[in-house]
Amino acid sequence: MVNMKLTIGLKKGCFLFYPLVMTGLLIVFSVSCRKDDKTDHVSEAGSVADIDGNVYNAVVIGNQEWMAGNLRTTRYNDGSSIDNPGTDNVAWENNTRGAYTWYNNDEASYKDAYGALYNWHAVNTGKLCPAGWRVPSDEDWTTLNRNLPANAGGKLKETGTGHWKETDIWATNESGFTALPGGVRLAAPPGNSGTETTGRFYFIGRTGRWWSSSESSSANAWYRSIHFNSGNLYRSNDYKEAGFSVRCVRDLK
Repeated sequence: MVNMKLTIGLKKGCFLFYPLVMTGLLIVFSVSCRKDDKTDHVSEAGSVADIDGNVYNAVVIGNQEWMAGNLRTTRYNDGSSIDNPGTDNVAWENNTRGAYTWYNNDEASYKDAYGALYNWHAVNTGKLCPAGWRVPSDEDWTTLNRNLPANAGGKLKETGTGHWKETDIWATNESGFTALPGGVRLAAPPGNSGTETTGRFYFIGRTGRWWSSSESSSANAWYRSIHFNSGNLYRSNDYKEAGFSVRCVRDLK
Protein backbone atom coordinates (compact mmCIF):
# COMPACT_ATOMS: atom_id res chain seq x y z
CA MET A 1 0.00 0.00 0.00
CA VAL A 2 1.24 3.48 -0.85
CA ASN A 3 1.61 5.71 2.18
CA MET A 4 0.77 9.30 1.15
CA LYS A 5 0.78 12.51 3.11
CA LEU A 6 -0.92 15.57 1.66
CA THR A 7 -0.10 19.07 2.89
CA ILE A 8 -2.10 22.07 1.74
CA GLY A 9 -0.69 25.58 2.20
CA LEU A 10 -2.87 28.64 1.85
CA LYS A 11 -1.85 32.05 0.61
CA LYS A 12 -3.98 35.17 0.45
CA GLY A 13 -5.11 36.54 -2.87
CA CYS A 14 -4.24 33.63 -5.13
CA PHE A 15 -5.17 30.35 -6.71
CA LEU A 16 -2.73 27.61 -5.75
CA PHE A 17 -2.57 24.33 -7.60
CA TYR A 18 -1.54 21.12 -5.88
CA PRO A 19 -0.72 17.75 -7.45
CA LEU A 20 -1.84 14.55 -5.76
CA VAL A 21 0.11 11.60 -7.06
CA MET A 22 -1.38 8.15 -6.86
CA THR A 23 -0.36 4.96 -8.59
CA GLY A 24 -0.79 5.69 -12.28
CA LEU A 25 -2.88 8.77 -11.61
CA LEU A 26 -2.18 12.50 -11.27
CA ILE A 27 -4.93 14.66 -9.85
CA VAL A 28 -4.57 18.45 -9.86
CA PHE A 29 -6.86 20.59 -7.77
CA SER A 30 -6.90 24.24 -6.77
CA VAL A 31 -7.59 26.23 -3.66
CA SER A 32 -9.08 29.71 -3.99
CA CYS A 33 -8.03 32.27 -1.42
CA ARG A 34 -9.69 35.54 -0.52
CA LYS A 35 -7.66 38.70 -0.09
CA ASP A 36 -8.18 40.94 2.86
CA ASP A 37 -8.57 44.71 2.69
CA LYS A 38 -4.91 45.37 3.52
CA THR A 39 -3.44 43.36 0.66
CA ASP A 40 -5.95 43.44 -2.18
CA HIS A 41 -4.17 46.29 -3.99
CA VAL A 42 -0.66 44.83 -3.80
CA SER A 43 0.65 42.10 -6.08
CA GLU A 44 3.72 39.97 -5.50
CA ALA A 45 4.24 39.64 -9.26
CA GLY A 46 6.13 42.88 -9.90
CA SER A 47 3.09 45.15 -10.08
CA VAL A 48 0.78 47.10 -7.81
CA ALA A 49 -2.82 48.33 -8.21
CA ASP A 50 -4.36 51.40 -6.61
CA ILE A 51 -7.87 51.46 -5.13
CA ASP A 52 -9.34 52.62 -8.46
CA GLY A 53 -7.93 49.51 -10.14
CA ASN A 54 -5.14 51.24 -12.07
CA VAL A 55 -2.20 48.82 -12.37
CA TYR A 56 1.44 49.92 -12.32
CA ASN A 57 4.59 47.96 -13.04
CA ALA A 58 7.07 47.93 -10.17
CA VAL A 59 10.86 48.02 -10.34
CA VAL A 60 13.50 47.21 -7.72
CA ILE A 61 16.33 49.73 -7.39
CA GLY A 62 18.74 48.99 -4.58
CA ASN A 63 16.70 47.99 -1.54
CA GLN A 64 13.60 49.90 -2.69
CA GLU A 65 10.67 48.89 -4.88
CA TRP A 66 9.20 51.76 -6.88
CA MET A 67 6.14 52.26 -9.02
CA ALA A 68 7.21 52.49 -12.67
CA GLY A 69 4.38 54.89 -13.53
CA ASN A 70 2.84 58.11 -12.22
CA LEU A 71 -0.03 57.66 -9.77
CA ARG A 72 -3.56 58.01 -11.24
CA THR A 73 -5.88 57.34 -8.33
CA THR A 74 -8.85 59.63 -7.62
CA ARG A 75 -9.48 58.08 -4.18
CA TYR A 76 -7.47 57.58 -1.03
CA ASN A 77 -6.69 54.03 -0.01
CA ASP A 78 -9.57 54.10 2.50
CA GLY A 79 -12.03 54.65 -0.36
CA SER A 80 -12.73 58.34 0.29
CA SER A 81 -12.64 60.74 -2.66
CA ILE A 82 -9.83 63.21 -3.31
CA ASP A 83 -11.00 66.76 -4.08
CA ASN A 84 -10.87 67.84 -7.72
CA PRO A 85 -11.41 71.62 -8.08
CA GLY A 86 -11.50 71.31 -11.88
CA THR A 87 -11.17 74.57 -13.77
CA ASP A 88 -11.60 76.74 -10.67
CA ASN A 89 -8.05 78.02 -10.29
CA VAL A 90 -8.67 79.86 -7.03
CA ALA A 91 -10.31 76.80 -5.48
CA TRP A 92 -7.26 74.78 -6.55
CA GLU A 93 -4.89 77.21 -4.90
CA ASN A 94 -6.88 77.45 -1.68
CA ASN A 95 -7.31 73.71 -1.22
CA THR A 96 -5.60 72.42 1.92
CA ARG A 97 -7.64 69.19 2.30
CA GLY A 98 -5.87 67.39 -0.53
CA ALA A 99 -6.62 67.70 -4.25
CA TYR A 100 -5.79 66.18 -7.62
CA THR A 101 -6.14 67.30 -11.21
CA TRP A 102 -5.44 66.09 -14.72
CA TYR A 103 -3.14 68.25 -16.83
CA ASN A 104 -5.24 71.00 -18.45
CA ASN A 105 -8.26 69.33 -16.76
CA ASP A 106 -8.18 66.87 -19.66
CA GLU A 107 -8.44 63.34 -18.32
CA ALA A 108 -8.89 61.69 -21.73
CA SER A 109 -5.64 63.10 -23.12
CA TYR A 110 -3.34 62.89 -20.12
CA LYS A 111 -4.43 60.32 -17.53
CA ASP A 112 -3.07 57.12 -19.05
CA ALA A 113 0.28 58.51 -20.17
CA TYR A 114 1.18 61.02 -17.47
CA GLY A 115 -1.01 60.27 -14.45
CA ALA A 116 -2.56 62.84 -12.15
CA LEU A 117 -1.10 65.90 -10.44
CA TYR A 118 -1.62 66.15 -6.65
CA ASN A 119 -1.08 68.93 -4.18
CA TRP A 120 1.08 68.17 -1.15
CA HIS A 121 -1.90 68.19 1.18
CA ALA A 122 -3.10 64.99 -0.52
CA VAL A 123 0.36 63.52 0.05
CA ASN A 124 0.27 64.54 3.70
CA THR A 125 -2.86 62.50 4.41
CA GLY A 126 -0.69 59.36 4.32
CA LYS A 127 -3.48 57.65 2.35
CA LEU A 128 -2.52 58.41 -1.24
CA CYS A 129 -0.56 55.24 -2.06
CA PRO A 130 -1.87 51.66 -2.02
CA ALA A 131 -1.73 49.91 1.34
CA GLY A 132 1.84 48.87 2.14
CA TRP A 133 3.31 51.61 -0.07
CA ARG A 134 4.12 55.25 0.72
CA VAL A 135 4.92 58.53 -0.94
CA PRO A 136 8.73 58.66 -0.74
CA SER A 137 10.30 60.88 1.87
CA ASP A 138 13.11 63.26 1.01
CA GLU A 139 15.50 60.59 2.32
CA ASP A 140 13.89 57.93 0.10
CA TRP A 141 14.62 60.11 -2.93
CA THR A 142 18.17 60.69 -1.72
CA THR A 143 18.64 56.92 -1.46
CA LEU A 144 17.36 56.46 -5.03
CA ASN A 145 19.77 59.09 -6.30
CA ARG A 146 22.61 57.44 -4.40
CA ASN A 147 21.82 54.11 -6.05
CA LEU A 148 22.15 55.70 -9.50
CA PRO A 149 25.36 57.73 -9.41
CA ALA A 150 26.09 59.84 -12.51
CA ASN A 151 23.29 60.66 -14.96
CA ALA A 152 20.65 59.61 -12.42
CA GLY A 153 17.93 61.58 -14.22
CA GLY A 154 18.83 59.99 -17.56
CA LYS A 155 18.79 56.51 -16.05
CA LEU A 156 15.28 57.20 -14.74
CA LYS A 157 13.75 58.72 -17.91
CA GLU A 158 11.34 56.82 -20.10
CA THR A 159 12.57 56.26 -23.65
CA GLY A 160 11.09 55.32 -26.99
CA THR A 161 7.51 56.61 -26.68
CA GLY A 162 7.78 60.32 -27.45
CA HIS A 163 6.35 61.42 -24.10
CA TRP A 164 9.50 63.49 -23.61
CA LYS A 165 8.97 66.11 -26.31
CA GLU A 166 12.58 67.00 -26.94
CA THR A 167 15.47 64.89 -28.18
CA ASP A 168 17.22 63.71 -25.05
CA ILE A 169 20.77 62.40 -25.30
CA TRP A 170 20.81 61.55 -21.56
CA ALA A 171 17.77 59.27 -21.46
CA THR A 172 18.44 55.55 -21.06
CA ASN A 173 15.80 54.28 -18.57
CA GLU A 174 18.29 51.59 -17.60
CA SER A 175 16.82 51.67 -14.09
CA GLY A 176 13.35 50.73 -15.36
CA PHE A 177 11.84 53.63 -13.38
CA THR A 178 10.25 55.09 -16.57
CA ALA A 179 10.10 58.71 -15.43
CA LEU A 180 7.37 60.65 -17.24
CA PRO A 181 7.21 64.44 -17.79
CA GLY A 182 3.74 65.10 -16.38
CA GLY A 183 4.17 68.86 -16.08
CA VAL A 184 2.87 70.92 -13.14
CA ARG A 185 -0.08 72.94 -11.92
CA LEU A 186 1.28 76.06 -10.30
CA ALA A 187 0.28 77.82 -7.11
CA ALA A 188 1.05 81.43 -6.27
CA PRO A 189 2.63 82.35 -2.94
CA PRO A 190 0.21 81.97 -0.01
CA GLY A 191 -2.02 85.01 0.28
CA ASN A 192 -1.65 85.89 -3.39
CA SER A 193 -4.49 83.89 -4.92
CA GLY A 194 -5.80 85.22 -8.18
CA THR A 195 -2.43 86.09 -9.69
CA GLU A 196 -1.80 85.09 -13.30
CA THR A 197 0.08 81.95 -12.25
CA THR A 198 -2.68 80.61 -10.00
CA GLY A 199 -3.73 77.14 -11.14
CA ARG A 200 -1.95 77.38 -14.49
CA PHE A 201 -0.52 74.27 -16.19
CA TYR A 202 3.01 74.18 -17.58
CA PHE A 203 5.83 71.96 -18.87
CA ILE A 204 4.01 68.85 -20.06
CA GLY A 205 6.46 66.70 -22.02
CA ARG A 206 9.42 68.71 -20.78
CA THR A 207 9.56 68.38 -16.98
CA GLY A 208 8.55 65.85 -14.37
CA ARG A 209 8.23 66.86 -10.71
CA TRP A 210 7.47 64.35 -7.96
CA TRP A 211 6.51 65.19 -4.40
CA SER A 212 8.23 63.84 -1.34
CA SER A 213 6.35 63.46 1.92
CA SER A 214 8.83 65.79 3.67
CA GLU A 215 8.22 69.43 4.54
CA SER A 216 10.94 72.01 3.97
CA SER A 217 9.00 74.72 5.86
CA SER A 218 5.49 75.44 7.05
CA ALA A 219 4.58 76.59 3.53
CA ASN A 220 6.77 74.38 1.33
CA ALA A 221 7.69 70.73 0.79
CA TRP A 222 10.56 68.94 -0.95
CA TYR A 223 10.26 67.45 -4.41
CA ARG A 224 12.50 65.94 -7.10
CA SER A 225 12.50 66.95 -10.77
CA ILE A 226 13.90 65.78 -14.10
CA HIS A 227 14.14 68.01 -17.17
CA PHE A 228 14.28 67.30 -20.89
CA ASN A 229 17.68 68.95 -21.32
CA SER A 230 19.61 67.39 -18.44
CA GLY A 231 20.69 64.05 -17.02
CA ASN A 232 20.36 65.20 -13.40
CA LEU A 233 17.80 64.45 -10.71
CA TYR A 234 17.18 67.79 -9.00
CA ARG A 235 16.08 68.52 -5.43
CA SER A 236 14.03 71.60 -4.66
CA ASN A 237 10.94 72.76 -2.77
CA ASP A 238 7.70 74.50 -3.68
CA TYR A 239 4.39 75.64 -2.22
CA LYS A 240 2.30 72.80 -0.85
CA GLU A 241 -0.63 73.91 -3.03
CA ALA A 242 1.26 73.18 -6.27
CA GLY A 243 0.31 70.12 -8.32
CA PHE A 244 3.04 67.56 -9.04
CA SER A 245 3.20 63.90 -9.99
CA VAL A 246 3.51 61.17 -7.37
CA ARG A 247 5.36 57.86 -7.30
CA CYS A 248 5.00 55.32 -4.52
CA VAL A 249 7.73 53.22 -2.93
CA ARG A 250 8.12 50.39 -0.45
CA ASP A 251 11.09 48.73 1.17
CA LEU A 252 12.03 45.23 0.06
CA LYS A 253 10.94 42.58 2.52
